[in-house]
Amino acid sequence: MFPSPPPDLPPDPVTPVPPPPPKRRAVPGTVGLATLLAGLSMLGPFSIDAYLPAFPNIQASLHATPIEVQQTLTAYMLAFAGMVLWHGALADAFGRRNVVLCALVVFAIGTFGCAASHSVHYLWIFRIMQGVSAGAGVVVGRAIIRDLYDDAPAARLLSLVTMIFTIAPAIAPILGGWIVKYADWRTIFLVLLAYTVILFVYCYRRLPETLPPEKRQAFNPRYLWQNYSAIFSSPLFHMKAGIVACNFSGLFLYISAAPVALPLHLGLGPDQFGWLFIPSVGGIFLGALAANRIAGKMTFARQIGIGFGFLLTAAAANLLYHSVFTPALPWSVLPMFFYTFGMSVIAPGATLLALDLFPHIRGTVASCQSFATTLLGALVAGVIAPFLSHSMLWLALGQVGFALCALGLWVASRLYRRSRPAALAS
Repeated sequence: MFPSPPPDLPPDPVTPVPPPPPKRRAVPGTVGLATLLAGLSMLGPFSIDAYLPAFPNIQASLHATPIEVQQTLTAYMLAFAGMVLWHGALADAFGRRNVVLCALVVFAIGTFGCAASHSVHYLWIFRIMQGVSAGAGVVVGRAIIRDLYDDAPAARLLSLVTMIFTIAPAIAPILGGWIVKYADWRTIFLVLLAYTVILFVYCYRRLPETLPPEKRQAFNPRYLWQNYSAIFSSPLFHMKAGIVACNFSGLFLYISAAPVALPLHLGLGPDQFGWLFIPSVGGIFLGALAANRIAGKMTFARQIGIGFGFLLTAAAANLLYHSVFTPALPWSVLPMFFYTFGMSVIAPGATLLALDLFPHIRGTVASCQSFATTLLGALVAGVIAPFLSHSMLWLALGQVGFALCALGLWVASRLYRRSRPAALAS
């Protein structure tokens, strides 16, 4: 007889297999991340500096007046300032990477439109498109750095980004001058479009997401109003953001006046704008290198004080020279090296002190900080630079004024903190 079959047994329990964790892009090394963030930050100077030598060509090609061409820069700056206020809030709500990729698409469309514009009014429109998208890299880049690093490492990475970033303002006006000399001004925007496409592909493959979904902030009017109200009602924020904004305006005054001042006062052609930009960018690079080396070895206060020593001495020397002598090379541009050196030594510490006022919404703070810098830059480009560009002495006076304002804000922030020990720590 065959043995009877065994009784039915319950099936063996199956241990559920947890789903694989979502794939996350590895964070590039320090140099790789700095290069990526600097590449995003370069969109701004490429958009401004590269086409400055082409102003006379744009004017002739589009049958526009000089002031209409000048306003293409003002339109860009105003759009940049308006939208940069929102890039950080969007990045806090939807993630750093998504905001950057969307901004690159909009910037590419605007850049193509600039190249295809057949009137100065269309050029205004597409410059506005560039402006609303170009600031995402700067704002989100600062937030990414603060997401990943603290204090001295963050300052080192920020200064490293600045060092790599200086390539753009160094080569942009020279490249633009060469293009205008040997080709059409529209080629400047086509080259910028190619750069944007390459940058998009690289960011799509390599840009990490440093803000996980559980740390994102709600994107609703009431919450945003609370955040912006807290930031803009903070006297310390205005003081610390104003330091960077005023220092930068002392440089941007010369950049925005360059199409008039360099040919008129120094007799330079469109392919010779490097006389101004090379010393300026050299100072930015070496100042960022110095800031990178001293990060963690001294307090931010001492670092900022050293930077002001260089910056104020350079601005005073520039004013003294043009009070006595007529404009001449290289003396009219040499002080810019020391001015921008001091500016770059100051910037990392002042930037991080402002971001740390509201650590839970650093993206929004970075937006507000960039908004202050860009809004003042738009005022410089649209009003102050055209008013002062008729004289190198007046430009020097304007630079001294901005430097003194920055110093006053720094001193005021120190006094405010001492008088209010319960204020936000800096």
